[in-house]
Amino acid sequence: MNAQTSIQILQAYATGLGAAAQNGQDMEKIYDFKALNNKGAEVNFSEFEGKVLMIVNTASKCGFTPQYDGLEALYKKYKDQGLVIVGFPCDQFAHQEPGSNEEIAEFCRLNHGVTFPLMAKIEVNGDKAHPIYKYLKAQTKGILGNAIKWNFTKFLINRDGSVIKRYGPAVKPEKMEKDIQGML
Repeated sequence: MNAQTSIQILQAYATGLGAAAQNGQDMEKIYDFKALNNKGAEVNFSEFEGKVLMIVNTASKCGFTPQYDGLEALYKKYKDQGLVIVGFPCDQFAHQEPGSNEEIAEFCRLNHGVTFPLMAKIEVNGDKAHPIYKYLKAQTKGILGNAIKWNFTKFLINRDGSVIKRYGPAVKPEKMEKDIQGML
């Protein structure tokens, strides 16, 4: 291959990257994002590099709220092998997460023994959706296209930071265990 051919290949690659960015195909990784935890401290997701991540939008007054128990069981079982579960409380679905960040954390701790990281309450759909959720939704479509259908939609991200799979709210955490084991 001569120098002219190499230059043409590089130009075509760069043009493709530019077109992908213009079409909304972010070249970002999950590690490029930051969010506030439930105590108001900024969490840089680069802290999770090399880990298997499960990101889930949660609610305390939902029919799926008992999934907190399954999420916590998975977290305890696999955290030493590199699993991190991150909960993002959200009040966009039938006002099922009305509490403050402190009230949500206390509810999760007292009723479900939650020890995995909980973030500050966010929006997951619409113009005010948190950038992490805009990114996650762009990476994997659900039954409603990009939109999050309901509380307890789960995203599984491998150690390289690639979003591997999206699970609907009705999928119980224990049904995801085989997929998690395959990434650890």
